[in-house]
Amino acid sequence: MQPLEKSLRNKLEKTVKDARDIAEDAARATLEQLGVGEPTAYPHLTEADRKLRRKLRAHGRQLGNGRNAKAEQALDRLIEEVAYEHWHRMLFARFLAENNLLMYPDPDDPVAVTLEECEDLAADEGASNGWELASRYAARMLPQIFRPDSPVFQLTLPPEHQQKLEHLIADLSKEVFTASDSLGWVYQFWQAKKKDEINASEVKIGARELPAVTQLFTEPYMVSFLLDNSLGAWWAARRLSENDLKKAVSEEDLRRKAAIPGVPLEYLRFVQQEDGTWTPAAGTFECWPKNLSELKTLDPCCGSGHFLVAAFLMLAPMRMELEGLSAREVVDAVLRENIYGLEIDKRCVELAVFALALAAWVFPDAGGYRPLAELNVACSGTAISANKEKWIALSGDDINLRIALEELYKQFKDAPVLGSLINPKIGLSKGSLFEPKWGKVDPLLTKALSGEKDDEKAEMGIVAKGIAKASSLLAMKYQWVVTNVPYLSFKKMGMQLKKFIKEHFPNAKGDLANVFLERCIKFSSDSGVIQTVMTQNWLFLSSYKRQREQLLREMLWNLIVKLGGGAEAFNNGPGNITNICMVTMTRSIPNDFDVFQIIDVSETNTPGKKSAELKTVDLTEEIQKRQLENPDARIATGLDVRNLLEKKAICPRGVVSGDGERWIRRIWEHRFINKDWRYFQGTISGTALYSGRDKVIDWSSAGKGMLRPGRNNLALGKFGVNASLIGVLPVTLYSGNLYDQTTASIVPNNISDLTALYCYCSSKEFNKDVREIDQKLNVTPATLIKIPFDLDYWTKIAEEQYPNGLPKHYSDDPTQWIFHGHPCGSVVWDEEKKWTAMGPLRIDATVLQVAVARLIGYRWPAETDPNMELSDEARAWVKRSQELPPFADDDGIVCI
Repeated sequence: MQPLEKSLRNKLEKTVKDARDIAEDAARATLEQLGVGEPTAYPHLTEADRKLRRKLRAHGRQLGNGRNAKAEQALDRLIEEVAYEHWHRMLFARFLAENNLLMYPDPDDPVAVTLEECEDLAADEGASNGWELASRYAARMLPQIFRPDSPVFQLTLPPEHQQKLEHLIADLSKEVFTASDSLGWVYQFWQAKKKDEINASEVKIGARELPAVTQLFTEPYMVSFLLDNSLGAWWAARRLSENDLKKAVSEEDLRRKAAIPGVPLEYLRFVQQEDGTWTPAAGTFECWPKNLSELKTLDPCCGSGHFLVAAFLMLAPMRMELEGLSAREVVDAVLRENIYGLEIDKRCVELAVFALALAAWVFPDAGGYRPLAELNVACSGTAISANKEKWIALSGDDINLRIALEELYKQFKDAPVLGSLINPKIGLSKGSLFEPKWGKVDPLLTKALSGEKDDEKAEMGIVAKGIAKASSLLAMKYQWVVTNVPYLSFKKMGMQLKKFIKEHFPNAKGDLANVFLERCIKFSSDSGVIQTVMTQNWLFLSSYKRQREQLLREMLWNLIVKLGGGAEAFNNGPGNITNICMVTMTRSIPNDFDVFQIIDVSETNTPGKKSAELKTVDLTEEIQKRQLENPDARIATGLDVRNLLEKKAICPRGVVSGDGERWIRRIWEHRFINKDWRYFQGTISGTALYSGRDKVIDWSSAGKGMLRPGRNNLALGKFGVNASLIGVLPVTLYSGNLYDQTTASIVPNNISDLTALYCYCSSKEFNKDVREIDQKLNVTPATLIKIPFDLDYWTKIAEEQYPNGLPKHYSDDPTQWIFHGHPCGSVVWDEEKKWTAMGPLRIDATVLQVAVARLIGYRWPAETDPNMELSDEARAWVKRSQELPPFADDDGIVCI
């Protein structure tokens, strides 16, 4: 199946967003009509309605809807649940129908039916229309997704809302339901509005907000690349002969020989060694089990199941080839033995289970639809809404069940915010000899609750079974852990999550993505492989220094891919683009000579181009232990740590005022510069010798009252290079003034190095070298001097470019405080061109602006400050400007 074409994806996005609004309106209307939130039942309700109302209230409380002192119960979570379940039951029915898998439930001979046939059968089956019947059939086929006894499906949505939902589904193109990635986009679109609302509110992220904010769809080429360069590399190392690896002429030749039907390995990368032999770039994973039936694969943040389905579609053909299994046998075997998934969001679990079931049923020659055994996918974020006493009371007289339920309560009380971070092995009481066998909890609960009529207990029992299953998966070890981690910076986290992370993952606390990298390592068995898609900034930011050092010492790094920005699912609008990378590591201690490969496609700006370059771009090999010698152990290629700029210069941070409107003015806003107001250098848009000199700062309190004034800044009073810290890092010369935090001044230890330093910083090499170790949009001052600087080379360049040294302070720009103040000096006369390249209109405007400013009595700081550093030419213009004050108009009014 092919990925969804963009115009169809846009249509799907609009449809899903509209569907959520309609479905939630419908759910609200239905629940209010039954009085589910009211303290007492409406008198007109039938006994059946009253029974349904009680079940819905119990279900709502389990979801987290509380009651106030008047016994009025909130409905928000129950509304979300009803809306989601009803819409997705319809959506899944269409998926099944378009894949010829919607089955008429004949116990002896299930037969595929179309949506049109469901319409014809509806009346006979007691359904209001074909959609309702198709939804029933879908729910019956997918018991692990749609609880057969759920009170949610005993509700009937208002017909006007139901019809709107039906029209939305019917209007979608068939291609939407046969594309390989539609299910992945479905949930991201469902959560889009909620995500925007949460981000706009700037609330701290807790259990209610986490699923919407942290879910990001993994694009197909990322999934394929990671799987091809792990399982695919393991496969190639066993399928290709020594002769193949010696005589291959290209990577494409090797891919073609290693591929089998259904497994093209188009992203599998090879490197050629010194003896000419090729080997998989990420390694051969020799420590993996020799029998694939023993390879347990986990995605702990499985979302809609993208990685799980892709792994299934690779493992099945491989096991058929190796073990001689039939298609039907291999489908059951891979789902039973290889594929495991965990997810904090129950709704994503449903999507993942459906995606796996669909992949199993459409697998070639596997026989189509048939009931599947329960899949190894569980929700790790299920809430326990009951108090501890009620929860433990589920055990009845069973002591073993009581102990198990106590452990589950302790470990999962914070599950909605911790999810797959929960580690049952750590959670067990210290010194406890008891380790629960979670697989036995289900039958014990079934026995304890048999014949139970209490709706509250029935709901808790279902939750307990789900949590026991999740706990079983959370406690296991896996040979292969592959995922796209959730993304959330530490400052945005709620206190509950912050506290847990500070206690258990202190080196990774900067972002939830890094926390999950460490959790994936804990999931892994010895010599297990960990692969993640995650934010790229952890490879260079100083806040992750300890984590990088630890991982470089304790993990074998295989492959790092710098993707940068441009991945559609990770872009949140202009200026809010997440730079990402893909990491492959093995849980094994590296030796001094182990190497890993780096692929960099961060400069490519679209998913299509990134996908293509990942197959062809050159790889860079790095010795792992040498990365520890890099500044802050940053991950970089070809960094010469012997000649770092920090050995020849300093780069302190500028003034952080905390309130620019209070402290800072443009030079034309504050006419007289004195000891209370200081020149203040700021950011620039392009490299220039003298620029960024258009501001002054109130220094009457010497910085007292500012956030971080930097009064002890060692750069003050010295000369250097001032760099703006955003984008391509444009530079200008620094004159020893106070400067803005959005810039940083690099001051050489030896003033004789200044010209060479400016030549380097004003070259493209400077930005390139900085971006090698820091790809964040805005870099820190310390980063600017953690780069190699070849003083001898740049001294030679300086002698060529500036044989007489750097030009002294001069500017024709009237926005700068070093501007001399003369209108005629604001343009350059060229005898050939008559005017400068700016064109006469621009020049006339500049001359006019300066002239008008003079007519109303304005004078530039360069005219009134005899101690200002200026070139001889600038001084000459200043002298001529002294002739102009008499022409100023005393009343400050100029008629033009």
